[in-house]
Amino acid sequence: MSGAVAIERRPPARRSEFGYFIDITTRWMDNDVYGHVNNVVYYAYIDTVINRYLIDVGGLEIHTAPVIGITPETSCRFHRAFAYPDKIEGGLRVVRLGAKSATYEVGLFGPGETDARADGLFTHVFVARATHRPVAIPETLRAALARLA
Repeated sequence: MSGAVAIERRPPARRSEFGYFIDITTRWMDNDVYGHVNNVVYYAYIDTVINRYLIDVGGLEIHTAPVIGITPETSCRFHRAFAYPDKIEGGLRVVRLGAKSATYEVGLFGPGETDARADGLFTHVFVARATHRPVAIPETLRAALARLA
């Protein structure tokens, strides 16, 4: 193919790169007709890992907080499939912490595995709930995110 650009593929994320983990249980409905977890479900797992951290460690009150995170960009790389009834260990780290936004990397691992079966990037822009205008990350959340940066 003339003029094609070779894309260098990064290796899967490694467990040692992450500072926070939660367990995720796959569900029967996560599988698709090909017998593995459907690609769109991985995004739900990524969202779950991030939001558990923001709630449990960052103290985010999802129903009442005046500042919330909205998501302008996500990506996911698949390396090896999960299938029901696999157990997943989701790891989180912060790869960029700005004044009004944060970018996370999430690694999805089988129990005890060193290399991620999938890894994704996910950006939150923090906005005022009432106006959806960008605002500074609240100090409690910022401190929690800084621990994983």
